[in-house]
Amino acid sequence: MPFCSQFIANIRAARVGEAERLAINKEMANIRTKFASPNLSAYDRKKYVAKIAFCFIMGYKQDLGHMEAIQLLTAQKYSEKQIGYLAVTLMLTENSDLLRLVVNSIKKDLDDRWDVVNCLALHTIANIGGDEMAEALAPDVHKLMISPTSNNFVKKKAALALLRVYRKYPQVVPAQEWALRIISLMDDGDLGVVVAIASLVLTLAQDFPEAYETAYEKAADRLHKLVIGRNYDTRLYDYYKIPSPWLQVKLLKLLQYYPPPEDTAVRRMVEQVLATLLEMQEIPRSVQHNNALHAVLFEAINTIIHIDARSMLATQSAHLLGRFLSSKETNVRYLALNTMAHLAARAETLDPIKKHQNTIIMSLRDKDISVRRRALDLLYSMCDVDNAQVIVGELLNYLKIADYGLREEMVLKIAICCEKFATEYKWYVDTILELISAAGDYVGDEVWYRVIQIVTNTEDLQAYAAHTCFNYLKSPTCHESLVKIAGYILGEYGHLIANEAGCSPYEQFQALHAKSNFCNANTRALILTTYIKWVNVFPEIKPQLMTVFDRYRHVLDSELQQRACEYLAMAERPEDDDLLQTVWDEMPPFPERESALMNRLSKKHGDTGDRRTWIVGGKEAMKDAQVTRMKSLKRVTTNGTPTSSPARNRPHGAATGVPNGTTDIMAALAGLDMSGGPSVNGDHTPVLRNPDIDAKYQKLLYSDSGILYDDVQFTVSIKSDYRMSHGRMRIFFHSKLPTPLDALTTTIKSAEHDHLTFDIRQIPSTTVESAGHTMLEVEFECKEFFTQPPTLHVSFLTGSLTTLGLRLPVVIHKFFEPIQLEPQDFYMRWQKIGGPPREAQVFFPIVLNKRGDVDTLGQQAIVTGARIRCLEGVDPNLVNTVGAGVIYTSATGKAGFLVRIEPSRDEKKCRLTVRCTSDAFAPSLMEYIRGLLTAK
Repeated sequence: MPFCSQFIANIRAARVGEAERLAINKEMANIRTKFASPNLSAYDRKKYVAKIAFCFIMGYKQDLGHMEAIQLLTAQKYSEKQIGYLAVTLMLTENSDLLRLVVNSIKKDLDDRWDVVNCLALHTIANIGGDEMAEALAPDVHKLMISPTSNNFVKKKAALALLRVYRKYPQVVPAQEWALRIISLMDDGDLGVVVAIASLVLTLAQDFPEAYETAYEKAADRLHKLVIGRNYDTRLYDYYKIPSPWLQVKLLKLLQYYPPPEDTAVRRMVEQVLATLLEMQEIPRSVQHNNALHAVLFEAINTIIHIDARSMLATQSAHLLGRFLSSKETNVRYLALNTMAHLAARAETLDPIKKHQNTIIMSLRDKDISVRRRALDLLYSMCDVDNAQVIVGELLNYLKIADYGLREEMVLKIAICCEKFATEYKWYVDTILELISAAGDYVGDEVWYRVIQIVTNTEDLQAYAAHTCFNYLKSPTCHESLVKIAGYILGEYGHLIANEAGCSPYEQFQALHAKSNFCNANTRALILTTYIKWVNVFPEIKPQLMTVFDRYRHVLDSELQQRACEYLAMAERPEDDDLLQTVWDEMPPFPERESALMNRLSKKHGDTGDRRTWIVGGKEAMKDAQVTRMKSLKRVTTNGTPTSSPARNRPHGAATGVPNGTTDIMAALAGLDMSGGPSVNGDHTPVLRNPDIDAKYQKLLYSDSGILYDDVQFTVSIKSDYRMSHGRMRIFFHSKLPTPLDALTTTIKSAEHDHLTFDIRQIPSTTVESAGHTMLEVEFECKEFFTQPPTLHVSFLTGSLTTLGLRLPVVIHKFFEPIQLEPQDFYMRWQKIGGPPREAQVFFPIVLNKRGDVDTLGQQAIVTGARIRCLEGVDPNLVNTVGAGVIYTSATGKAGFLVRIEPSRDEKKCRLTVRCTSDAFAPSLMEYIRGLLTAK
């Protein structure tokens, strides 16, 4: 900014702060005078606003120039617009009232054809935000991101601006509705765009996993192209011969937000990528190379553990992690400990981790506190019955010299390990009391509460716990938490040790009372309760206890005073009064409840950044977390439609709340059934139905190959083959466009997934050249009788996003096999199967042909097309149709069935009788065959 150079030089020349302030105040006064002039030129306005922005950057608050900066946004020159956006971004906040004046200018610049202007507007949206601005401009940012005419750097900035808006105001971004369009950009040819889109998808998939599940296949395909195919511009995206490590890390992390793939083709592709990354162990040539190499490698290991912690790749990863634990580099040791904790959370056995137990324990004394934290997490995760005493002992020894920031977390984890893996109750009591003695003020109330619960509920432990607590009371120093435990346990179970040498009632009173003078009011209140219990069981020390009660009647604390008065009154009652004994009898066992220590630990960790797909604490904690996550992931409405988590739909302020007067309307609308409207889940499109598509579908029901869909852009054809309960289908996608077809995405949905399963053996290419084709190969398995065909959902880019939903001609009769029977065999089997429940019969109306006769040939064609053998010579009435077949299901095996169709021309009705060797199949077969006959 040459017009500011002299002004900046004058400020830098100031020797003291006072001179600097005088120079700035003088210039601001001059600018204020210039702004008041009606003849202010655009150049002067730009110059003065730049000076104001510079002073603002130096830390001087400004109360002028805001309107002038806003006026610069509407300028035609880029230099003026640039200064205007700079000043607005610096001086306006998201709560500023002036933002309303900026929104229209930004909206206009987002629609501008000049890319640089688009970028200025996107920068402002991302930096300032504001709920009103986000709500008004989020659709425009999305439109700019998906526009085929936008340059790559505009798409990148739009994706990151949309990510910023979503993180701050998620309710203004219809993430589910935009899912398919956003995911399609993961196939963009520019890796820079893909990196930005991957960041956006990674965030959205955490909140809407179902809507963004097709991103899994996209991520796997892109990783395969990067790592295996090397399909990228090596000049731009090779970082020390590592292909785009930032993108690899994001895509690998995205894979961890979904369960392992069931499709063979996708799983094979992911495993090939992970095996290649695991072998990538070059000697780092620099710090940057080392960081990129290990970032990708450790994320690959995390993905391997997530997919299958029992695989050979996971075993190799465990050995590799053991090597990294002894690395000289702090970052590598940190990542190794963190990743090994992930392995402990998912592995079936901890033996591979226990091999490095001594190395992990030594990491507790690492010079870097972050490494010490990860070592603590790993020791906590790998602790079990076999090594609990060793690990807890080491943690107790380290606790005495540990950092103050680690002590509270260490106390919780030691207490949890003692409770979960104690094999002897005496060891548990000794360890917990030693922990409280060593940790002191870092022991929360939950710890000693839990000790008391366990001692109270374990009768064999009570005498030992009382004796141990009494020994701690006799020591010269005793922490207040120990005094609380000792006071409670001696009050309940002190009588169990009263006859032992050195543990008389008076000695117990003397030891406890000596420590009470150094305790706070809450602890002394608990000790008073112990004393009243001793009045009940130790009458020999009643005078000393009465003296204490009498003294506490005059203390200033109201709680202590009230207790002392009430306890004294009860102690003075006659000895034959049963009230004292009834009220202060021994406490009953506590009801079994979840440990509060686990809840305290989970609250301590909290969520920051991307959500973890695992938690510290081993496999049991991981299972509990998965159950909790599935419950909180989504809610299900009364009509079965999944809805997003309410946390992401909550408004962030009054400005985005419901307008006055509409609350009752919204409450009334909340009960309406909206299931008839379009789907907003984004993960699949409605199934197309029209006469042409239905005709093609009906034809393919009785044929193994043909065209499923055809238009001016695109053709879908299929070839299929069925054997018993298995079928293989090849789906071909043909492009008719003069330009390549991009971002092809295919998804198969089965409404009855438990009855009809599928496995994708080959995924199609994401790009189809002009007049070219690609293939999707899928295998189906019929496990049980099903009625709903699977659907194929296709999306692709041809300038705009095109989506198709098609029914696949995979129906139950594809798993039939016709059988030939002689008439006598048919009648014998008919009689052998018998009537209900193996017989099902129904009457239904029929339509006669033009001559007024029954269309017998048409019925026989349907039966034959449904893979049921039409038997001749069985029924003397030639109008009737008799058939036989076998249905194959992998879960229940095969079942034979016989069909008899008896139409009546006079009554215009038909009787359909089905007999099957399986009780469960007869009604279903009857309904299915009737549907075929009536659909003719």
